[in-house]
Amino acid sequence: MKDLIKKIKKFTEERDWDQFHSPENLAKSISIESGELLECFQWNSNYNKEEVASELADVLNYCLLLADKCDLDPKQIVLNKMKETEKKYPIEKSKGKSTKYTKL
Repeated sequence: MKDLIKKIKKFTEERDWDQFHSPENLAKSISIESGELLECFQWNSNYNKEEVASELADVLNYCLLLADKCDLDPKQIVLNKMKETEKKYPIEKSKGKSTKYTKL
């Protein structure tokens, strides 16, 4: 993961794009790219895997840049969130259900 983040940062630094990568702008970019990812599934369940991969890569790229900019370890924040979610959604109450934790 660290190597990937280094490559992404090098790519943006070579183009002098870091000046545009404030946390706010990166968060906006995640939202914009997420919308483009969602378009891949608009109207039906048929999708082009290559288009999905391209849009998902954009989302991941901006997520990793934002984590780096905010001095957050992507692996650790995901693991921390999973611990929180495990408490909200214990297996015995939530298995096979899409019910929100407040209604389990």
